[in-house]
Parts: sequence; C-alpha cells; structure tokens
Amino acid sequence: MILLIVGIVLWWAGHFFKRLLPGLRQRMGERGKGIAALLIVGGLFAMVMGYRSATLDFVFLPPPWGRHANNLLMLVAVILLSMGSSKGRLRTWLRHPMLTGVLVWSVAHVLVNGDRRSLVLFGSMGLWAVVEMLVINAKDGPWARPQPGPIRADVVLVVASLVAFGVIAAIHTWLGHYPFPG
Repeated sequence: MILLIVGIVLWWAGHFFKRLLPGLRQRMGERGKGIAALLIVGGLFAMVMGYRSATLDFVFLPPPWGRHANNLLMLVAVILLSMGSSKGRLRTWLRHPMLTGVLVWSVAHVLVNGDRRSLVLFGSMGLWAVVEMLVINAKDGPWARPQPGPIRADVVLVVASLVAFGVIAAIHTWLGHYPFPG
C-alpha cells in the first residue's frame, strides 16, 4: 500500500507543480516540464505497481447492479475525457470535461470495487480531479465558454469514444477483469 500512496503523492505533485510553484516552474523552463512529466509518469507507474501488490481486503460488498452502473458511468467518463480535446458543440457544456471524466471514472470504480486499495486509488484520483477544478477556477476566474463547433465533431467524438470504450473493455478482459455482467 505504501507504493500506491507514493504513486498518488507523485501524481499530485506533478500536476500541482505548475500551480503551486509557478515562479519556480517558469524559471526552470523546459526542464520544469520534464520534471513534472517525470513525477506524473513515475506516479502512474508506482500507482499501478502499488495497486497490484497491495493486499486485497474488502471494506464493502459492491451492489449487484454495480457493474451495470460502472459500465454506463465508464462510457460517460470516456466521452467526457475525449470531450476535452473536441472542437464540437458538446465541448461548450462543461468547463472541465477531462477532470469531470476522471471524477466519473473514479466514482464508477469505487462503486464496483469494494476493497481498500481501490478506495485509496480511485478515491484519491476523484479527490484530485475536484481539487484541480477548484484550483483552476480560483486562479482563472469565470469561464469563457468556447464557441460551439460543428456537429460532425461531436459525432466523431461519440464514435471515437465508443471505440475507446471497447478497447478499454478488451484490455480489462485481457487482464482478467471481465467488465460486463453475466
């Protein structure tokens, strides 16, 4: 569990480096970007390895309908994550679509996994997304809603998200975690 927590700390540190120490980050230039990226990638690696090596001890029994809800929430999360780089009309709905996607992803995974390591990992990622949104909002002030783009960009977004969802489900199945009920 220690490695998992170290990974979470590195993830947070890498993402908040620019926001909490902007002067230092700016003085470091490109090297600062590299350090932030190294912290994030190192954190991701430590989280994966820490999660895999942590003891599986259950805190609660996931509800029987949890997998259905998880799959629906995951489809929404993938669409939200994709929406962050979209230029269509959907992009104008939310200020932080990618961070909202991470929050939805974390809720979906907490719902379907009742073990302590999942609560630590997915709960901390959801908390990170919320804190990140609050910090950005405080720094940047009111949101300037972008101009809506073409509807075809939204069609591409949804189709690409469905494909990505299928790939994610296939990877989970390959890893031995069949995501669909039955």
